[in-house]
Amino acid sequence: MNVSSANVTVVIEHRDSFSKALTKNVIVVVLSISINYINVGLIQTFRKHQIFYMNPRYILFIHLVFNDMIQVMLTVMLFIISYILYKINVSVCGAFILIALFTTENTPLNLACMAVECYIAICLPLRHVQICTVKRTVMLIGLIWATSMLSVLPDLFITLATEPLDFFHTRVFCLRETAFRNPHIIKKRDVTYIVYLVVVWFIIFYTYFKILFTAQTASKDAKKARNTIILHGFQLLLCMSTYAEPLLKEGLMRWFPKNFPDIMFACYIIIQILPRSISPIIYGIRDKTFRKYLKRYVFCERSPK
Repeated sequence: MNVSSANVTVVIEHRDSFSKALTKNVIVVVLSISINYINVGLIQTFRKHQIFYMNPRYILFIHLVFNDMIQVMLTVMLFIISYILYKINVSVCGAFILIALFTTENTPLNLACMAVECYIAICLPLRHVQICTVKRTVMLIGLIWATSMLSVLPDLFITLATEPLDFFHTRVFCLRETAFRNPHIIKKRDVTYIVYLVVVWFIIFYTYFKILFTAQTASKDAKKARNTIILHGFQLLLCMSTYAEPLLKEGLMRWFPKNFPDIMFACYIIIQILPRSISPIIYGIRDKTFRKYLKRYVFCERSPK
């Protein structure tokens, strides 16, 4: 039995007690509601003020927020379903997993694009208007989705080609390993994640170190970007841990097999939920332009006549 199969077996055999399950679900629901409440305010702020429509940075940011909302809602639904229904139809599980994978893999790619945009704005300010246009930004978002689809859709095609028809009518505990259980998919996932790690981290290190060096010697506006860069770097570090999650879980399962459900919960909070709480801080609270309008929605204030 391979490690992924062992992980599924451990989760099934070591179910949480009622009190522990209730505590975990309350924590997840409260965090998701809080994050999405702020994110809705960010989307409303963007939608109702044309000043943001022509800024590529805010367009990339609001795509990140929308993507994170979908990801949080789907993963929380799967988390709750795993305790209430326990097992669901494979086809339904596969559909949820695919969409969750799209949005999960979109986030580091989107943040890498925001890093490049920030690099151009700080290090090449005179060329920023020519390089970072609205049209190119929309095309870049399309490229992000296309890249995620090229990474994830082969899982579906391999499953459709190799699994018997009866498999799609069975009920399983909904995990990626149970919906897409072919061993070739696991190997493909590991190779893909390694490639993503190398490429995205190269982009991140190059752009952010260039920005940091520029911020030390440049104007006051560049120096103000340093705190944002630190937060962005922390967010990227958490999001990029998505690619190391399978290897991390396999290692922890070998050392702490009886505590694996708790390990999965901790990984879910740290890797899936926590990074989605940082975006509102970076642009919703620290950004003066967004903060000016966001308070009206978060605190239900009426705009002055």
